[in-house]
Parts: sequence; C-alpha cells; structure tokens
Amino acid sequence: MTAPLVQTLGEFAEGVRSKGLPAELRADAARRVLDVLGNSLAATGEPPAKAVGALVREWGGGGRATAIGFAEPLPEPSAALLNGTLAHSLDFDDTHLPSVLHPSASVVPAALAVAESRGATGAQLLDAIGVGVEIAVRVGMAGYDAELGNSVFFERGLHATAICGALGGAAAGAMLSGLGAQGVADALGIAASMGSGLLEANRTGGTVKRVHCGWAAHAAVTAAGLARTGLTGPPTVLEGRFGLLQAFCGDQYHLEPLLDGLGEKWELPGIFFKPYPCNHFTHAGVDAARRLRERGLDVSEIDRIELGAPTPVLRTIGEPREDKIHPRSGYHAAFSGPYTVAAALLGGGGLGLFHEDFTDEPDAVPARLALAAKVHCVPDAECDRVFPHQFPAVLRVRLASGEVLEERVSVNRGGPGNPLSSEELAAKFHLNATRLLTPAQADRITELTYGLPEAPDLTALAQALREAPASR
Repeated sequence: MTAPLVQTLGEFAEGVRSKGLPAELRADAARRVLDVLGNSLAATGEPPAKAVGALVREWGGGGRATAIGFAEPLPEPSAALLNGTLAHSLDFDDTHLPSVLHPSASVVPAALAVAESRGATGAQLLDAIGVGVEIAVRVGMAGYDAELGNSVFFERGLHATAICGALGGAAAGAMLSGLGAQGVADALGIAASMGSGLLEANRTGGTVKRVHCGWAAHAAVTAAGLARTGLTGPPTVLEGRFGLLQAFCGDQYHLEPLLDGLGEKWELPGIFFKPYPCNHFTHAGVDAARRLRERGLDVSEIDRIELGAPTPVLRTIGEPREDKIHPRSGYHAAFSGPYTVAAALLGGGGLGLFHEDFTDEPDAVPARLALAAKVHCVPDAECDRVFPHQFPAVLRVRLASGEVLEERVSVNRGGPGNPLSSEELAAKFHLNATRLLTPAQADRITELTYGLPEAPDLTALAQALREAPASR
C-alpha cells in the first residue's frame, strides 16, 4: 500500500532534520534569507506593510519573534504576517519555474519566527528553510500541466505562491518545533485548509496581493503550532478526492513531480533571484530593452514597439491595455509590460530597474508613459514553446525610418542559465537594505546571515533587525 503523500514528505523532513542539509544547500538557503531580508527592509514604508504593522500593534501580545521595524518581539504569527508581507510587497522575491512560485517570501518569514521563538540554531533554520522551499515548489509543480503549458493554479486565478507557501512554511515550522515525520505531516494537513490567494489584483489593482505571503507565513506558524499542541490533519490531504490538488486543480494535477528524486534532486539551487523589482513575466522584456539601449537605440526615433511574450502571461502584463500603458500606481506599473519596457529603454536604477522606477505618481514620468503607449503586447509562438520553463520575450522596435530592430531573450537573468553573480546579489541586498539602514548596519546583517550555518542561535541577527526603524 502506497503511503500518503504528506507522510512521505514528513519522513523526508525528518531525515533532513536528523542529518542536516549538505553545506552547499545550507549556503543557498542563507542566500535566500539574505534576499528576503533585503527585500523586506526596502518595503517597510509601503502602505500594505504599514497597514499590517498597525494591525499587529492593535493585536498586541508578548512574544519571542522579531518583526522588522519593531523594537519589541511579537507572537510568532504576528511577526510572520508582517515579515511575509514585507517580503512580497515589492515583487522582488525569488521565483521557481515551472511552478511559477515565489517560495522564500512565505517560507523564510515563517521559519525565522519559529526558529527564533524556539531557540533554534542557524543550521537548523537553514535546514528547515531548505525543506520548506522544496515542499512548496514540488506541490506547485504538481499543479503544472505540460499539455496546458502553464500552472493550473494560475489559469484558475489562484495564487499558488500563497497556497503552496503555507504548506512549505508549515513543514519548516514543524521541523523547528521539534516534530517528527507525523508532526510534519499533520502540520501540512492543517496548513492545506489555510492557504489561499487570488490573482485579480495583478490585473486591475488593489494592494491585497502583497499580504498573501504574510498570510501564508501566518498560516504556516499557526499550523505548525496546532500540530505541536495535538491537532491532526487528513492523511490524504493532497491526493484525496476532497484534497488540495483536486480542489484547486481539478483533474489537471500530476503527482509525479511531488516525489520524483525527493531528497536527491533538489529544486532549491535552481530558483531564480530577481534582478528587477517587478513581476517576473516582465523581466525578459526588460532584458531585451536593456540590450537595445546598449546597442545605442535612440528612443526619440521609435515609432512602434512590439513586445512578444507567452500567451498565458499577456493577461498579467498586457491586459487591460489602457491600464497597462497608464498604470494607476507604482505597484501596478510593476505588472505592466509596456511600462517596464519603456522604463528600461529610458534607463533605470539598480541592476537595470529599481524601486524608484516604480513611482506612485506615474504622471511624474511623462516620458515613460508616452513611450509605454507605443508598446503593443502580442503572443509569440517561440515564447509559448519555452514557457514556463523560462519567461521569455522578444522586442521588436520599428523606427521612424522604417528600420526594425529586434532582441529576443529566451533565458531569464537570475537563474541557472544566466545567474546573478555574487557581486550582483550583494549589490541587490545593499541597495535594498540601505534604503532603511546605514551601510554599516547592512554589512552587519550580511555577515550574520552568511554566518548562519555556524550560529548557535538567532539572537545577534534578530537584534540587528530590531535596530531597523519602523519606516523610511
């Protein structure tokens, strides 16, 4: 008789908890922590973070978990809610393909909250994050349908990042709570009833999506806590007739990716770091625009721009057209193919585009809006063939002279085929962190994060994070 999936995942988690991750995977998990912390520090002034911060202040309660910008520790679920919101607020968090998940933004805040509260070592934290991320993306991969060529979650408007992130975070939290295989299985079974999220905000606005990873992290630590205190989950919560995959994906899910090579073939090292703080579907268009700029393109000569992309992503980055060429906020602009291409052609900050390129006052950048209006998003057959193993794009620019310039990007920057260098990752963190901290404080957090494999606990890192002011 085949064991229930959560039981197998629980045994996988228990094996890692007892033996530890290989050194290279712990090092990769530490890089995920640093990336999340940088993105979070940069986001403290964002309206969703302020709203969540105000709410957890109202909730109150003593605790043992650090929330960025709070001098005093909070209860685990409150800290996870705020830190997960911060991690996802600027859409700068890592991405796994083909599941199209941002796993670290939920798993890392949940794991940090439980690890600090329970007095875990840095190595235990990294082991739990590695397992949590692996479980999250494998559940996401079960919802990827090759015939459809897309995530079924995404096709149905469901935010798999939050749904699967709650599971991964719960597994991490259960490990850090000292639970064995059955306890992890129960935490997964409980969290499966808690994960949620809808993607409509990607299309038409609203700030709720930025809280999705916070709520997933909140659900994760709650589920782990409930498993620790005796609540149980359904053993067939993933594959059952009324389980998560059937409920969210119907008959279009596939169980093989959940277990194939589990514990031997790790997805963790192949997860993409984002170079730009915008929706990942826009990145190849940004890369193509930057290449054209490097070729000496004179934007004043542009008559029309055609952005070719995979058909499924056009609903996110190209529709409704009027909203995409005149985004209503900086966050909305981050989901606009026309706006991001225009910004990159005109020259942006950071590693190519940075937070200041996504202002909440779009009328303050009329040159970008005028250029965005010349961008037309169209489906491209070659992009459809590659998607979603990459998020490709082709940019064709017709000049006033009639000449057409083209750049095609098939391999995204930031992933295994085109990775960010150690210097670029360090620059990303430093640019993010120094929006709020001094350079010396940012350097201290970098040192402590990379030192997690040998850290006896999280006391020093937590103290450094508590020194961050509440907002910039």
